Amino acid sequence: MAPITAPTSLPPLRRLAEYSAEDVARCLRGIRQLYWPPPPSLPPNLAVPTRRANRPKLLRLYSDDKIPDSGYASADESDVEEAALDSGDSDSSDSLDELRADPLERTFAIKWLTGLMGRIDELSSDDPTIDADDTRESLLDDTTALLARFSRHEEDEADYDITRTFSFPSKSGTIRIELNDAPLSNADHTSVGLQSWGSAIVLAERLCASPASFNLLDAQPLRVLELGAGTGLLSIAVAKLLPHPDTIVVATDYHPAILTNLAANLRTNFPGDRSGARVSALELDWASPARDAPFDAPFDVVLAADVVYHPEHARWIRGCVARMLRRPSSKSKSDSSADPGGVFHLIVPVRTSGRHEGMDGTVDEVFKRDRETDDPVDAADADAYRLGILDTAAVERQGVGIGRADEAGYRLFRIGWVL
Repeated sequence: MAPITAPTSLPPLRRLAEYSAEDVARCLRGIRQLYWPPPPSLPPNLAVPTRRANRPKLLRLYSDDKIPDSGYASADESDVEEAALDSGDSDSSDSLDELRADPLERTFAIKWLTGLMGRIDELSSDDPTIDADDTRESLLDDTTALLARFSRHEEDEADYDITRTFSFPSKSGTIRIELNDAPLSNADHTSVGLQSWGSAIVLAERLCASPASFNLLDAQPLRVLELGAGTGLLSIAVAKLLPHPDTIVVATDYHPAILTNLAANLRTNFPGDRSGARVSALELDWASPARDAPFDAPFDVVLAADVVYHPEHARWIRGCVARMLRRPSSKSKSDSSADPGGVFHLIVPVRTSGRHEGMDGTVDEVFKRDRETDDPVDAADADAYRLGILDTAAVERQGVGIGRADEAGYRLFRIGWVL
């Protein structure tokens, strides 16, 4: 039996020539066994237990007592090609059920199979007695058959918009948030923000429990910015925590489908704020931050949850935050009364396996305090403040159902201006 692993651990396509035809055949068997497992071999007269046929598969993952996060960032071809080969077996039927029902793993498998079809000629046969062309043709047939099965499955299975209700305790009372988690798109692999992230759930719970710890003070008007807002959980929580009429919360993302769903979630939770005067959903490109309103004035607090999936992401975010975050009022270290400026709170999962292993370390590298900055906004003055990590906190993996299987825990960064 072929090892069953997460599709996101399939061999990188750009290095396909390094793998044998048998390696690829093993991967194809693994995909088939994951999504279409053969029936168990049972003794005569032994009944096969069945699941309730009328229970939609995805609803199990999105029930109120089992909260998943939204999965991975963009799975374009370069991302697919960087996936690492993992030959470990899974011995948990529950884990396989969750893996099988994970829509992002499914879209990754489809993307990988589609890419494989275009690179099948790069493979060579392991056995010199077998014609290489015959081997490649057989693998191509298997790949095509799997894609056809995925296509038939998706035509038969309905997509679900899931309405989820969150309740977070706070000193001022329970903060209730209603979100729509939209189905992921197989056509757009960057649409993961259509669903709520485990990291955002963890951070939302913490900031509701202790807003002041995150520089969220309700006695004064604040400008709050969220990067990669997705479904808007953090922005909505902040806006409900801070009732000051002059407080402004700007929830940002980049992809149109995500922004549409985000705006709908804001309207659901703030039906009286149709104009977006207090809470708005806007497009923001980290690599090229906007300068027009409301981005033409600095923000007191910046928030982000699980937004680093490539080393470039941390660098883009640093440049974006350096431009958007309110700067200190004084450069004097001895002036204790000086305004220290705004603060950036970032939570990232600690992933110890898979293609995003160690991504939290890129935050340390980009924001560490003992480095020379290359931020253009800081470089003009040798004595200027720059962004650095003020402190970090380790957060253990939460209860069952919060976070993906590859998350060992979380790191919460407090980033601010340092000399």
